[in-house]
Amino acid sequence: MLGNQVLGGSSVVQGTRPAPQLCQLSSKNIITHIKEAPRCRAAVSAYKQQSAKASYPSAGLKAFQPSVRAARRKVATRATKPVHAASASPAPKAKSSLTPVLIAVAVASLGALLFGLHVAIVNGLQDAVSAELGFAGNTGLRGAMVSMVLAGATIGSTSGSGLADGLGRRKSFLLSVIPLILGSVLCATAGSANALLAGRFLCGMGIGLTSAVTPVYISEVAPTHLRGTLGSVNQLVICFGILAALVCNIVLPATQWRTIFALTIIPPVLLFLGMLGQPESPRWLAQKGRRNDAEETARQLWGSEGAAQLGETSTSGSEGAEVKQSTMQLLGVRGVQIGIALFVLQQFAGINAVMYFSTQVFSEAGIQNAATASAAIGLVNVVGTIIAGSMIEKAGRVQLLTVSFTGMCISMFVMVAGRSLPQLASSAGTIAFAGTVAYVLSFALGAGPVPGLLVPEINTEQMRGRAMSLAMTAHWVCNFAVGQFFDYARVQWGAAGIFAFFGAMCAVAVVFIKSSVPETKGRSLEEVQAMLA
Repeated sequence: MLGNQVLGGSSVVQGTRPAPQLCQLSSKNIITHIKEAPRCRAAVSAYKQQSAKASYPSAGLKAFQPSVRAARRKVATRATKPVHAASASPAPKAKSSLTPVLIAVAVASLGALLFGLHVAIVNGLQDAVSAELGFAGNTGLRGAMVSMVLAGATIGSTSGSGLADGLGRRKSFLLSVIPLILGSVLCATAGSANALLAGRFLCGMGIGLTSAVTPVYISEVAPTHLRGTLGSVNQLVICFGILAALVCNIVLPATQWRTIFALTIIPPVLLFLGMLGQPESPRWLAQKGRRNDAEETARQLWGSEGAAQLGETSTSGSEGAEVKQSTMQLLGVRGVQIGIALFVLQQFAGINAVMYFSTQVFSEAGIQNAATASAAIGLVNVVGTIIAGSMIEKAGRVQLLTVSFTGMCISMFVMVAGRSLPQLASSAGTIAFAGTVAYVLSFALGAGPVPGLLVPEINTEQMRGRAMSLAMTAHWVCNFAVGQFFDYARVQWGAAGIFAFFGAMCAVAVVFIKSSVPETKGRSLEEVQAMLA
C-alpha cells in the first residue's frame, strides 16, 4: 500500500493493471518503460528501510519522495513521448533508374549528330571537291554543295510530320537511315558533280526527318524535371557533329574528301541498330489510344510511378481523327506560329552562315590558320551548349533566349565595326575571331538549344509531330536561302553589310521573345497545354 501511495498507484511499480498509454507504445518504448521499473522499486524499498529506522515515518517519506518522483517523471516522459512520428512518415520512395531514359536519348541523339556532320562537312572541302570533279570556277555548283543538303532536309522534315505522327517516332528513325546511308555512299563514290549533289540531297532528306523527330522523341521520353536538360542534348550533339566535321578537315587533308564522306556512314548504322532496342514514345502511344502499352512503356522509362507521370493523355483513334487539322489550320495555332518564328529568326540571325563560311571569312580577315580557327569556333559552340544545359531549368527558356539573341546582336555589330572603321583595320583579324567566338557562345546559350526544346512543349500531343515538322521546314528553307545566297551577298555588299543584317534580325528576335514566347520551365507538357489553351 505504501508503494502505491508514494507512486500514486503506478501500475509500473505494482504491475496490477496496464497503464492506458501503454497501448500506444512501440515495442522499443515498452521495453524501456519496463527497464525503468526496477529503479522505482529500489527507491520504494530504500524508503521502507529508512522509515523503519526513523522515529517519524513522515521524515523518511519526505527524504525519499524526490528520488521516487524523479524516477516516476523519467518513466512518464518516456511513456508519453510521441512514438508514431517515425512510423507515420511514409518510407522514402526508391528512386527510379534514369538508365533507360538516358540510353533512349543517347540513341536518338545520333540523328542530331548526323545533322551537325552533314551541314558542316563541306566547310573545308569545297576547293578540293570542286577541283577534282571539274567545277572549280562554278560558284553556283559550289554553293549547291552546301544548299542541296538543305533542300533535301526541307523535303525530309515536311514528310517527317506524317511519318512521326502516323508510324510513330521509333519507326521514323529507322526509315531515316535509308537515305542517310545511300547519300553518304553516293558522295564518297561520286564521279561527277551531279552524283555528288544527288548524294547531298539524299543525306539532307535523312537529316530533315531526324531533325523533326529527335527533339519530339526526347521531350516525350524525358521525365518532367529533366526535360529541359535532356532537351538541350539535341543541340549539344548537333554541335558535336559540327565540331567533328571541322576536326576532320584538320586531321585529314581535303584531298581525302571521299574518306571523310565514307565515315559519315557509321552514325546511321549505329542509329538503326540502337533504335531497334528502344521503346516507342509513351505519349505517342497514349495519343493513339494504346493506353496499356503507354503505361507499360512509361513504367519502363520512369519507374513504378511512370503511369501517373504520364497523366490522362490518351485519346481513342476516332478522337484523334476528329482533332486532326489541315496544314493551314495548324498555321493558325499559336504554338505553331511561335515555333516557326523562332526558327526563322534563328536562321536569319546568321548562325549557319558563320558555320558554313567561317573558314573563308577568317581567311579574308587575315587569320593564317583559318581551318583551325573554325574548329575552335565549333568547340566554343559545344562548351556554350553544355553551359546552357546546366542552366535551362534554372534560368528558364525565355531568359536564355533573350540573353542569347542580345549577345549575338552585340557581337555582330562589333564585327561590323571591325570591318568598317579604318581605325580598326589593323585589328580586323582579332576582332573577327573574338566577335565570332562571342557570337557563337551567345548562340549556344539559348538560340541554339531552346527553340527545338520549346516547340514540342507548346504544342499538343495531336499536333506535336506536325508542329515540329513545320518549324523545321521553316528552318531548312531559311537555312537553304542563307547557304545559297550568302556567298553572293558577301561579294555584293561585303561582310560588314551581311553582319549588320544579321545583327538587326537578332534585335527583332529579342522584341518577339519578350512579347510572345511563354515560359515553360518546371511545367509538365499537360500543364503547358492548359496554359496556352
